[in-house]
Amino acid sequence: QVQLGESGGGLVQAGGALNLSCAASGRTFSDYGMAWFRQAPGKEREFVAATNWSGSRTVYADSVKGRFTISRDNAKSTLYLRMNTLKPEDTAVYYCAQPNWGTISRDTPYWRADEYAYWGQGTGVTVSS
Repeated sequence: QVQLGESGGGLVQAGGALNLSCAASGRTFSDYGMAWFRQAPGKEREFVAATNWSGSRTVYADSVKGRFTISRDNAKSTLYLRMNTLKPEDTAVYYCAQPNWGTISRDTPYWRADEYAYWGQGTGVTVSS
């Protein structure tokens, strides 16, 4: 069974920082890309960031580029999201997700939620102003 579990969410003031983690199990973590999505209540699920199997290629939504960093530790089967300079509009439930591909190519629609086969339960992030 593939299981993904996020942790690290919480309440932070605008301008602050928060680090999220996603622990994975059930299949070989290093075979697969990983991504972060977020969803605010009443809003569509939104792509945040993705990485390939090794962490050597990363891609970001324009809204978080320069502020968030996605990374992974394959030895620990863990995905990370470092969030800096947080804004109230970053408030959402953050989900990690795993696709069935390992490589991000020019043709990989990594921003599409339906590219991802497995999802965590989410961790809430609230940014206060």
